[in-house]
Formats: sequence, structure tokens, C-alpha cells
Amino acid sequence: MTDYELLRIINFLERIRAPFDQNMRGGSIDPVWNMVLFLIKSHLRGDPVTMSSLASASNIPFPSAMRRIHRLIEDGEIEKRARSRTGKSFVLVPSKSLRASFAKYAISVKTLLAETFGLGGGGTNSDDYYFGGSYIADQIIPPLKIVENRKVSGQDLRFLLHNDNYFSSMRNMWTDFRSRLMSRRHFNLLALEELHKETFRNACRASSEYDIAAINMPWLGEAVAKGAVRPLDDFIKSSGINPLDFHPNIWATGTWNSVQYGVPIYCTVETLAVRKDLFSERRLQMPSSFQSVLEAARELHQPRRGLNGIVWNAAKGMPIAHSFMIFMGCCGSPVLNLPTFRPGFDFSRMSQEEYRPKVLCEEGKLALDYMRQLLEFSPPDILEMDWDHALDHFMTGGAAMVYCWTMRAARFEYDIRSTVKRNVEYLPHPRGPGGATVGPVGGFLLAIPTNLSLERAKLAFEAISWMASPAAMKEHVKNGIPVAPRFSVSADPEAAATTPIVRMVDRLARQNKLHTWYRPPIPEYRSLERILGQNIFAALKGEMTDRQALERCQNEIDHIMRSAGRH
Repeated sequence: MTDYELLRIINFLERIRAPFDQNMRGGSIDPVWNMVLFLIKSHLRGDPVTMSSLASASNIPFPSAMRRIHRLIEDGEIEKRARSRTGKSFVLVPSKSLRASFAKYAISVKTLLAETFGLGGGGTNSDDYYFGGSYIADQIIPPLKIVENRKVSGQDLRFLLHNDNYFSSMRNMWTDFRSRLMSRRHFNLLALEELHKETFRNACRASSEYDIAAINMPWLGEAVAKGAVRPLDDFIKSSGINPLDFHPNIWATGTWNSVQYGVPIYCTVETLAVRKDLFSERRLQMPSSFQSVLEAARELHQPRRGLNGIVWNAAKGMPIAHSFMIFMGCCGSPVLNLPTFRPGFDFSRMSQEEYRPKVLCEEGKLALDYMRQLLEFSPPDILEMDWDHALDHFMTGGAAMVYCWTMRAARFEYDIRSTVKRNVEYLPHPRGPGGATVGPVGGFLLAIPTNLSLERAKLAFEAISWMASPAAMKEHVKNGIPVAPRFSVSADPEAAATTPIVRMVDRLARQNKLHTWYRPPIPEYRSLERILGQNIFAALKGEMTDRQALERCQNEIDHIMRSAGRH
């Protein structure tokens, strides 16, 4: 059970207790219950608890509350932890035994609910589902229904989207099921580079040409800084969108300075996809580290037979910049001086020190060296391969392994040209030296342009609410699009059964291994991406040494940050 899940169970317990306290005349306040919930919740969030704040949480008179607190301290349920060297000030924390007892109780509650609502797939194993989504009320999401026709003459919605299989599917869903409302001409699907240009061209227009725009997650800081997207908090409050149904790190991708500017429409995770049939033939273990990836690639590399050991995104610009940032993150360090593995980190409130580049470091050297070693077992034209070319090479049987995003990997099972169907295993990103196995997160947010009238914005958000609903997302999953930013979708047995990718991503989510710090969504992200894309490519091309490339990246990024007044 993760900390996020435990917080949701506490929220459930608080809500289910409230009606009893409010409506039962013979009922009485349970101060220990209130204090334990408050103490555990604060501990999980990292909030300090003082004697007075805990007494206030008990909801009984202060003197009585203090006696209860002292008794819990004497019984070893609560511990005092010094806040200063003198020990005169302290905070209260739950003891190890109290945390263990409460976790056991929470698991029992979860198991009982699984049995009651049938969420455990016929068993009583509480790990079979995640406590945290609206599937509690409706564990099997009903089939997608046509939303009511809201067409008014001249009011057709206009979309600016990425040209990928998810948004193509979304366009088809609107034009097929809502043919009286929409037509294909109202969807502008662009490649990533062109989408970025059109997003910010549109922001400069007097009136937006689009009602809904897809924002690549790392672009959020720039979009907010340039006034390209509208705050959505007021819309969300009156909608059916439940932020608790999204993994916190995924929901946070649409947040800037505590304001929600985008709704996550899909998340994609960088994965290492491998040919399990080839691994089985050679009796090879599934790779979990850089070293084991290289060893497997060496064993399986047979270019004379048309089989390369591995293929990855190495083309100049965005593809190789993304690869370097993720590989460096697998070694335990982001490209900026950011805290890693901190849940819910607010990139809009970074300190000056956190804007300093860290490319010229041991982790940067290890990442670039790993990329250089991968070249030996890659196709000869690997430095010309972007996401689509690398994917096609693996899908048509040209490689034993591929680094790719899960969104694109869906084609392995459903593309008519695929020769690897049912022979692919999807693995979390293998760790580098000193790093950990995690899931680098990407994907898109649905946002509303700032230069759109309020009336149009309201209509646009109604559409976003429907597109981000569990029913709509499940329909995409059923059609082979492995996206599940909502717990209620990934927990649905029918959705999860469609592809092993959904189960892999859900497993990473439950293990707190989905992270976004690999590609920090700061306003300067595109400059950072450009600098890395040019210099790392030049090093692998042999135009400069690794040391020279890392130094140039370090100095050029530092110059960008200083020019922006970041440090």
C-alpha cells in the first residue's frame, strides 16, 4: 500500500464517520479516532504536528485533549521529535507501532470493501485494486454513450491536438458518434514541433482559433508564462472531474503555482519493450539495469540476419534530448539541481539553486557513455531514428529491444504490419549506476486558450469533462490505446485485460514510481531541450568529445538560466 492510497483511505474514513457524528443523538465524539487520523495524515504529508494542533484536531475541550495526548505518549503510540538542537521545541509523530497498526487496519478496511463491492476480481487480496477512484461506486464502467447534442449553429468545437494514435482515436470518437455535432475538419492534428509553434502562434491572436488545445506536459510552464492557457479551477469545482481519481503526480502535471491549467487526458510511460520469444530462446533474464541491457543486446545482436540488439530514439533534436534526460534520470539525477522522488513537487516554486544545470556531473557522463555503448548494438542509421522510425524497426522484427513510450507501443499488438504481436514484454526503465527503476512520465493535457470567450470556454470544458471521464477513457483502452491516468480505469478488469501495458503502468503507479522530474516543465524547457539535442547528438556523431558536449550543455543552459534571472 502506498502513501497516496493510505491518504485516500483516511479521507474515506473521515467522510464515513461524519454522518454518524452529525446525525446520531446518542453518539459521542471519539477524540482518539480524530487524533490518530490527523496524526497519520500529517505524517504522510510531511506536515508538522504540535501539541496544540493535535489537541484542536480531537474536537474535545483543550484540557481533556491534552490528557489524552499525554496518555498516548506514555503508551508509546506517539513520539516527540526535537525540532532544534536544544530540544526545547518538538513535534509529535506516530510511533512505528502505531503506523504499523494503522496500516494493518487500513488494509482490513480495503479488503472488506473489495469483498463487498467485488473489486478484488473474485478474491480477497486487497492488492488487486487501488483504493482511490470513483470505481468504488461503479467498478465496471458502463460502455461509452453518446453525450447529449449541444450543437448550436456556428458553435462547432475546434481542436488543436498532437498527431498520435490517441488523438486520432479521439477524433474518430467524436466524428463517428457525434456526426451531427462534429466533422473531421474541426480537428487539427500536428506533429510535436508544429504543435508547439501553432500553440504559441494561437496565443498571439486576438481571438483563439481553437476551443481546446493539447499541451505537451513539459510545455506547461512556458504556456502559463506566455499566457497561452486559461485557469480551470472554477470549471473543475462545478464539474464531475474528481482529482483524487488521478495519480497525484499525473494530476500535478497540469498544475502551476497551485492553479490547475490542464486536465491530463493521457499519460504515457517510457518503457523498455523486449522480444520475450528471443529472450526465452536464449534463456536470458529480463534486463533491469544498464549493464544487463547491454549484455542482452550483445547476445542478440545479429545484423547479418537483419536483427539488431536494440533500437532507441537517437535522432538530432527532441528525440536524443529526451533519451539523454531519461537515461541521466535513471542514473539518479535530473539535468537541473532538482530534488528527486519528491511527490507533488511544484515546479513553479523552484528556488534559484534548483535552476542550476547539473549536466556536467558523474550521472551525465554515465548517461552519455551508456548511449555511446548502445550504438554498437543499434542499426547503422540509429542517429537518424526518431520515435516513429525506431518503433517501426522493432515492430517489423528488426530489433530485439526498443526504448519507447507506451502510447506508441500499443501498435505492437494492433498494427497490421506488426510481426511481434503477443511476443512483447513491457519493462520499467532499467536503472543506471546509482539509480533506480522508475517510470518516466509523459503525455498531454487538455487546456483552454486564454483568448477564448467565457461562453466558448464553458462549452469547451464540458467537452473536456466528457473526454476525461472514466467511460471515455475506458473506451480508448478497450480499443487498444493503453492510457489510464485515472485509477478507476486501470482498476477496471475489462480495461486492464486489454493490454499488459495498462497493468504495467498501474503497477508503477501503485509503487510510487511514476515521475515527471526527468523533463522539468519550466518556461525554459524548450531551450534546455534544444541545447541537449544539439550537443549530445554532436558527441555521438563524433564531432566533439563527451567532455566537450557536457561542458557546452552545462554552460549554455547556465547562460539561459542567468539571462532569465533564475539564479
